[in-house]
Amino acid sequence: MNRKWLILVAVLAGVGLYYYFGLGQVLSLDNLKMQRDRLHGFYEHHAVEMSLGFILVYILVAGLSLPGATILTLGGGAIFGSVMGTLFVNIGATLGATIAFLAARFLLRDWVEGKFGERLQAFNQGFSRSALNYLLFLRLVPLFPFFVVNLVSGLTRIPLRTYFFGTMFGILPGTFVYANAGSNLAAINSLSDIASPGMLGAFALLGCFALVPTLYRKFKNRKTPAPATDL
Repeated sequence: MNRKWLILVAVLAGVGLYYYFGLGQVLSLDNLKMQRDRLHGFYEHHAVEMSLGFILVYILVAGLSLPGATILTLGGGAIFGSVMGTLFVNIGATLGATIAFLAARFLLRDWVEGKFGERLQAFNQGFSRSALNYLLFLRLVPLFPFFVVNLVSGLTRIPLRTYFFGTMFGILPGTFVYANAGSNLAAINSLSDIASPGMLGAFALLGCFALVPTLYRKFKNRKTPAPATDL
C-alpha cells in the first residue's frame, strides 16, 4: 500500500471514528454550556495538560475537516479567556488547516492537474502572483467555509509558507470575536447571537481591503502603455 492510500485510510478512519462515537453531540453549544465550569475547573488544576489537549483536539478537527471548530473556538474563550483562547485556537486551527492543505495537495493535486491542467494554468499563475492577498481575502470574508479554503488551496500552487502565515493572520480577527464571545458563554443562546450582520459586513470589508494591492497592480498594468517597437 503506497503512502497516498495510507493517508486516505487514516483520514477516513478518523472521520469514521468521529461519527461512530457521536463526537458531534459533544461539540455542541448546549453541551459546552453544561460542561463549562467543569472544564474550567480542570484547567485551573491541570493548565498545561488542558492547553495541549485542547490544541491537539483542534488540530484533529481542523485537519480532518470535521464539524465543531466553531464550538471549539467558543470553548477556548470559555475555558482560557479571550486572549489565551484566541492564541490556542489560532495555533490549533493553523496547524490543522496546514495538515488539511498538505493532504489535499498530496492526494488530489496531481489528479486535478492531470484532468484540468490547461484550464487551471492561468488561474494558478494569477493566484500565485498575489497568493497572500487572495488567501487573506478568503480567510477574512465569512462567505467561504474554513475547510473548503483549506482543501481548495491545496490544489493550487500557493507556497506552503505563504499559506501557513496567511492562514495564521487571516483567521485572527474571527477567532478573537468567537473566543471573546465564548468568554461570556452564558449570554449566548445560539451561534446567530455572535455573527451579527454588522460584524459579518466588517469582516467582508476587511477582506476587500486585503485585495487592494492586487487590484491596484492590475489597474496599473492595464494603464501602462506597451513599449514602442522600432520599425
